[in-house]
Amino acid sequence: MTEPRRLQSIPGGRADRPPRRPVDRPEPLWRELLGGQLRTLRTEKRETLAETAERAGISPQYLSEIERGRKEPSSEMIAALAGALGTSLGALTGQVADELRARRRPVVAPRPAAPTVMLRAA
Repeated sequence: MTEPRRLQSIPGGRADRPPRRPVDRPEPLWRELLGGQLRTLRTEKRETLAETAERAGISPQYLSEIERGRKEPSSEMIAALAGALGTSLGALTGQVADELRARRRPVVAPRPAAPTVMLRAA
């Protein structure tokens, strides 16, 4: 009985590459924060995806993708979802904008070199 051949890495393949660092996004995407806000509003009302989606006129699967930040809905769809959740388009977009401001990373300018201070002996 022979031993099965072992797989070996191809030179220059994945095994030889350094591991990728996660992408450091400066700000979250609008659709991600919108989805999170919609999910928060829905769960605060203790509603299922199906209940909210039915009132908004969309499928529960599509609402799920919106809440997970996978789909970027049209403004008409956002307005329908806001209405289905008992809020206005303005209030919903304001909440998302507030969240964007709260998560914004400040732009850090390089600091000028500090002047050298010389101390005199007393």
